[in-house]
Amino acid sequence: MPSTKDLRDRIRSVSNTAKVTGAMQMIAASKMNRAQNAVREGRPYADRIRDVLGDLAALAGKDEDAPTVDLLRVRPVTKTLVVLVTPDRGLAGALVGNLQREAARFVHETKEDVVMIAVGRKGERFVARTGQNLLASFSVPDRPSLDDTVSIGRMLVEEYSTERVDKVVLIYAKFINTAVQEITTRQLLPVEPPERDKDEIGKLEELDYIYEPSISAVLESLVPRYIETQVYHGILEAFASEHSARMIAMQNATDNANEIVEGLTLDLNKARQESITSELLDIVGGVAALEG
Repeated sequence: MPSTKDLRDRIRSVSNTAKVTGAMQMIAASKMNRAQNAVREGRPYADRIRDVLGDLAALAGKDEDAPTVDLLRVRPVTKTLVVLVTPDRGLAGALVGNLQREAARFVHETKEDVVMIAVGRKGERFVARTGQNLLASFSVPDRPSLDDTVSIGRMLVEEYSTERVDKVVLIYAKFINTAVQEITTRQLLPVEPPERDKDEIGKLEELDYIYEPSISAVLESLVPRYIETQVYHGILEAFASEHSARMIAMQNATDNANEIVEGLTLDLNKARQESITSELLDIVGGVAALEG
């Protein structure tokens, strides 16, 4: 058994680690609450703009003379652009590894050429390590606004509109709840509007809306804004997932450290008891020898 000095040193070291992970847990919890609120506040807008896009696309599809919006047009795929959203830092449990595995799986299963955009340092390092073609890398602040991410959406629209890529997908961690983050791969371009059945289209046609100058023109203006919104909301989801995963990881680390301290304290008490017992036996033996 280690000496009492070694045990005290280990207890001190693990206790200090528990204090650090406990502080990191509190910081992550604060950031997590803020990020989760941002996701919840942004979801209604993201969902609504998607619904509006689906309505307009359904109405435009009924008009045979309406021109096809470029960002909705499907074409043969020869090159795919992957936007990988990852944390800047580690200590987030298995989140970073799961994102990287999903990106590797997608690239492996994709037959056409792949070019990547990394949002976050972990993603940038992954692309460099695996030898993928990195088109651009972005770093966004811890509390991103739409202005911080709009350049990413505009780059995606530019790459697709100029036919330098034929498909754009977003890989990120979708926030479900504090304990669950779902690694998600979503197609951004060409845009796939929500489908509408005949009854829904009929109800839309009954609404007396006037689109100026035309439905196609409104769609042409709306779709780039839709892409910018979806990228922004995907990054918000990724931040909420990151802080949730880090909070859980630090909580587990703190709990494990406290359990280790309890075990070491028990060992220390046993060692001290054995030492005291040994000293008592020596004293009793010495007294017996003197009396003899």
